[in-house]
Amino acid sequence: MHEWALAEGVVAAVSRIAEEQGLKRVTEVTVRIGELQQVDREILIFAIDQLRPPIMRDAKIIVEEAPAKLRCRVCGHSWRFDPKGLEEEVSEAIHFVPEVAHAYLRCPSCGSPDFEVVEGRGIWLASVKGLRGDG
Repeated sequence: MHEWALAEGVVAAVSRIAEEQGLKRVTEVTVRIGELQQVDREILIFAIDQLRPPIMRDAKIIVEEAPAKLRCRVCGHSWRFDPKGLEEEVSEAIHFVPEVAHAYLRCPSCGSPDFEVVEGRGIWLASVKGLRGDG
């Protein structure tokens, strides 16, 4: 499961940031996951919980979803991905392999299937909060 590899990356990055910032304790970590990124949030949180080092022992883990944004390569129109109105199989296919979206979606402005995903993929640390000193 790639959630464990992602969790390892999150824990390593938080540990590095805590060291660079002189934090003695991390109190909160916010992770953002793109809407089109195929990640099981519950497994990711569980994996982070299992891998967390002592500096993160009591940290609140927040996982937020970053909405997907698309931009037409023909007319430049940008819009948010909205799975409403799509058949369940189509919506799942797009979430599993976002590249298939071109077979099912069209630019709402000009009707072109030639668009790019400009937001809504990937996973990143949005914030790390902690305490310096004995706090």
